[in-house]
Amino acid sequence: MIDFIPQRIISLVPSQTELLCDLGLGQNLVGITKFCIYPKIECEKISKVGGTKTFNFHIIDALKPDLIIGNKEENYKEGIEKLSEKYPTWISDIYTFEEALQSIQKIGNLVGKSEKSNQICQQITTRFNALQPKNYPPKVAYLIWNKPIMIAAKNTFIDAMIEKAGFQNAFSDLSRYPCIDIEDLESRAIDYLFLSSEPFYFRQKHIDFYQKKLPNTKVKLVNGEMFSWYGTRLLKSVDYFLTEMIEE
Repeated sequence: MIDFIPQRIISLVPSQTELLCDLGLGQNLVGITKFCIYPKIECEKISKVGGTKTFNFHIIDALKPDLIIGNKEENYKEGIEKLSEKYPTWISDIYTFEEALQSIQKIGNLVGKSEKSNQICQQITTRFNALQPKNYPPKVAYLIWNKPIMIAAKNTFIDAMIEKAGFQNAFSDLSRYPCIDIEDLESRAIDYLFLSSEPFYFRQKHIDFYQKKLPNTKVKLVNGEMFSWYGTRLLKSVDYFLTEMIEE
């Protein structure tokens, strides 16, 4: 796509911003979204170009990027198309654990950090190899939104991580992020209901509500970053799964 090492990068995805910083490119990041929060000290110093689905094109133009990195799912098509008309743009498209590793390697190759990105992938692979699959994985429903109730079903990175964490998705017959009713949750006889910390901010009152509706299900607030971030945050996911996802 480009035949030079980029020096002025804009990242439009929080997990990929963290990856770029961990690759040693914090000084080359000239723009990030308001949702890019890791690493905290570096991200506080970098210009914000809007959200993941609302770009400030005037700020982006002023920053004069020589590479923009985004994601097909997290960013919006029209905005990416507009940016790609003016700037070199690379977009990841991730649904599986393997695709996450491939994306890390591709970004590393793109920014001249192939050796470092390969090391990161090896570290992630080694850590995930420590996870032992369960003979009878508990059934789980993973909520990403409330009113309407939206779940992560098949063909999502979250679904891949649910399986890696030792669970089975109770809605594996559905695809992407469908809306469901409380009756759908009741009918699936799920062992766990995971309420993600993002993008919707589930709180204790939501735990109380769903626990009352599903008395035979363990309702649990989970860290959405560990299930949906596909960069170097994966280095932290295994410890989280081993310590926080243990059946009670």
